[in-house]
Amino acid sequence: MKQLSTLMILPLLLSGAVAAEKPNFLLLLSDDQHWMGLSCQMHPDYPESKSAEFQTPHLAKLASQGMRFSAGYSPSSVCSPTRASLQTGKSPAQLNWTKAAPVMTAADNHPLVSPTINKRLPTDVVTIADQLKTAGYATAHYGKWHLGRDDPSEYGYDESDGATGNRDAEPFVDPNPVDIFGMGERAAAFMEKSQAAGKPFFIQMSYHALHYPGNATKAELDKYTAAGVSNPSVAAITADLDRGVGELVQQLDRLGLGESTYVIYMADNGGNGGRAARLLRGGKGGVWEGGIRVPFIVRGPGVAAGSWCHQRVVGYDWFPTFRELAGVEVAAPEGIEGGSMTHLLRGGDTAVQRPRQELVFHFPHYQGDAPHTALLLGKYKLFRFYEDQSHLLYDLSQDIAERNDISADNPKIVEAMKLRMDQYLADVGAKLPIKNESYDPSKPTITDRDKKKGGSGGKGKGGGKGKGGKDKKKGKREIQ
Repeated sequence: MKQLSTLMILPLLLSGAVAAEKPNFLLLLSDDQHWMGLSCQMHPDYPESKSAEFQTPHLAKLASQGMRFSAGYSPSSVCSPTRASLQTGKSPAQLNWTKAAPVMTAADNHPLVSPTINKRLPTDVVTIADQLKTAGYATAHYGKWHLGRDDPSEYGYDESDGATGNRDAEPFVDPNPVDIFGMGERAAAFMEKSQAAGKPFFIQMSYHALHYPGNATKAELDKYTAAGVSNPSVAAITADLDRGVGELVQQLDRLGLGESTYVIYMADNGGNGGRAARLLRGGKGGVWEGGIRVPFIVRGPGVAAGSWCHQRVVGYDWFPTFRELAGVEVAAPEGIEGGSMTHLLRGGDTAVQRPRQELVFHFPHYQGDAPHTALLLGKYKLFRFYEDQSHLLYDLSQDIAERNDISADNPKIVEAMKLRMDQYLADVGAKLPIKNESYDPSKPTITDRDKKKGGSGGKGKGGGKGKGGKDKKKGKREIQ
């Protein structure tokens, strides 16, 4: 366990006097959920930004009570990197944790070899839980940890479910699919205990859903099967998650904590493609909008009901936002990449002030696409694909679906953004893929799914990029 300095302990000694003035934080993180995966719109101008098949009345109510961010991004298009980023306020590129599952090696026969990644957080890293504890907060993490074998107690959490991963959810079936409702009961008890102790709380609910959709309650499975929806099990587990969120928020309100608690709902990455991805291109494992733009809803003190924010925000912005809202007085760790969203929650409409203007999403691996990086700046988004060092440019203000590559018509913009990308990757020490000297195009490649199943190989490169939105043959995506 990390040792706290005298400066860090002082706010703890004072916390009893100021606890009533501090807001609570309830961070609800879903898994593998499309931006278009709720029954409420994520953008007022796009009716397709809600699901026509999934029903999420409790999340729709939460959205109506607070603010929807139409351009809310997960730090990564896969789960563990996002989770590490939320804990540290740093991007996956800086953390060198850019993939969740094992990376491809030379023996997997792709044109490039992916860089190795970290698979655990150092136990001396300063997390958001550490920071909030210096301001008198009680801290808890329930559900999927997926950040190595070290227990969350090593990272500032008073209570948790331990060093859990995906498979820990599998035994939980109806009436408690993937432990949705068990998590809620533990969180409600923690809220009540913290309230009795006069302490503000920070709770992260890392739901396993939408994993193991076949574990959904029978009532929901039967309902969506009878309705003839395209994916009844995913619709059913989505409905179960929605009810779990609704019950937890209701318990929060029953305790009289609704007006003093920020309730945040977001996903760790986009979904796995399919019909739900018609508006946004791509999905999990690629940094097209479908892989990183996610549901992003906030209800809480000073947040206007039924409001919208169209400024671009990203998950690691929560680290400095929580610090500001909680009145954390100790210094932030070096290398924080996020900026506070507090002014947006209070109705402001200026861009988040981060150390850098651009947002960079670095995925130097084979999964939903070939290794690539994207940089967002203003209305533009630039892609770099490392197999051939090609670049694509999109104007997201006119082309949210990323179908019209405008790089040929805007060479100066492409060049300026390329330089920014190079500088960013160098400054944070991002690792890049390298040429696979043993690559043999006449032999099959091995995909993530092959690795998971223990198979011998697949076909194709796994690349999905193409000029003007015309994709090459896609590789198989992995379920993480």
